[in-house]
Amino acid sequence: MEHPLHIYNTLSRKKEQFIPYNEPHVGLYVCGPTVYGDAHLGHARPAITFDLLFRYLQHLGYKVRYVRNITDVGHLEHDADEGEDKIAKKARLEQLEPMEVVQYYLLRYHHAMDRLNVLPPSIEPMASGHIIEQIALVQRILDAGYAYVSEGSVYFDVEKYNKDYKYGVLSGRNIEDMMNNTRELDGQSEKRNGLDFALWKKAQPEHIMRWPSPWSEGFPGWHCECTAMGNKYLGNHFDIHGGGMDLVFPHHECEIAQAVASQGEPMVHYWMHNNMITINGQKMGKSLGNFITLDEFFTGEHAALVQAYSPMTIRFFILGAHYRGTVDFSNEALQASEKGLERLLDAAALLDNLKTSAQSTVEISDLRSKSYEALNDDLNSPMVIAQLFEAARAINSVHNGQASITQADLDELSTAYRLFLFDILGLKDERAAGSEGNEAFGKAIDLLLNIRAEAKSKKDWATSDKIRDELTAIGFTIKDTKDGAEWKL
Repeated sequence: MEHPLHIYNTLSRKKEQFIPYNEPHVGLYVCGPTVYGDAHLGHARPAITFDLLFRYLQHLGYKVRYVRNITDVGHLEHDADEGEDKIAKKARLEQLEPMEVVQYYLLRYHHAMDRLNVLPPSIEPMASGHIIEQIALVQRILDAGYAYVSEGSVYFDVEKYNKDYKYGVLSGRNIEDMMNNTRELDGQSEKRNGLDFALWKKAQPEHIMRWPSPWSEGFPGWHCECTAMGNKYLGNHFDIHGGGMDLVFPHHECEIAQAVASQGEPMVHYWMHNNMITINGQKMGKSLGNFITLDEFFTGEHAALVQAYSPMTIRFFILGAHYRGTVDFSNEALQASEKGLERLLDAAALLDNLKTSAQSTVEISDLRSKSYEALNDDLNSPMVIAQLFEAARAINSVHNGQASITQADLDELSTAYRLFLFDILGLKDERAAGSEGNEAFGKAIDLLLNIRAEAKSKKDWATSDKIRDELTAIGFTIKDTKDGAEWKL
């Protein structure tokens, strides 16, 4: 590749050329959702960001093992060492088994990801299925001297670890400042230091999910699952660990500390983080109660929405911003994405029917090279989209007879346009094929328009107008051209 892939490494705080440990194999681990509620727009962003990376790495010829974990049951609150497991709480309130809650929302999450055209990962491990691995990780950290047992719970000794290595390398935080700003909280008397975090917690009587361990009957700390499962499926060293920027501290910082403490060296080479989706300047999320679920976007059934938005509109909206930049939700932004995507899809639909000429008066050579250049520059999807808009203008110019194109140039344009729009950006036309990809839908409309064309040729204007008017009434746009009728939904 003329321009090798560069990605921004959160750890080094700069763009670095991507060089796999074991080329052509690539290990990619991404923190997946906690399944105690419906997926919202904030969940869509990391899924789509790392789906783009997964697709592009495979396109470049790498053999990618993509692991995306599911946080299910038996864990602490994500930002503290105290608090009720959210799934267990929901199960208790609704009088369900915790795994019933997990199964229900996991199926809904998968359905939402399918609609967004997010490829399934290679492996999707669940935290509750890897308790043995998490216990073994805790034991290795204890054996190395970087953890201690206190009243049946096990805590990571941050201060001791920091003396030998450095805690805070990912987030850039200074441990002395953190220690000075850490106040004693109720329930932290078991800890030697307020910064220490739980590797294993002794279960209180009300805790539903619990497992036996050498220290107590209890459950693992939240940070253990990714370190243990990443190690199991990708080894002691793997290439890329991804997730949302809100996970940099404490989750990913603690992951680094656990990995180094357990094996004496880092496990991950590149750390990648997508930024947040905001609403009125605030992070969109369940904890703030300001989220809109993906199903609500798809149906339009939310007070903040003025209409429904298709899954591909949501995907295009997210890809329209660089993954490291913030994206603020608004109906205006989504409507602009809807129109922009429609322009690109309309152009794609014209490609098969363009007439070729002996010479080209449109420039199409930049589409492939500049799109590769953009993707190799830290997955710059907005620049790829900009190149596609330029290509769409060229396609429309040829279609309208304002420009010409040779067969060779058309073949290259068609191949490159579809490669980046459909295969790599992962967009698809939900209109002509129907939401479930049914090609018969488009063929049925074409059949009606052929019948209309026959009626027009026989000067049967009543039948011709009836077909046009009734298709228009149910949401189709029919446009008559010199080469026949065109339609879109």
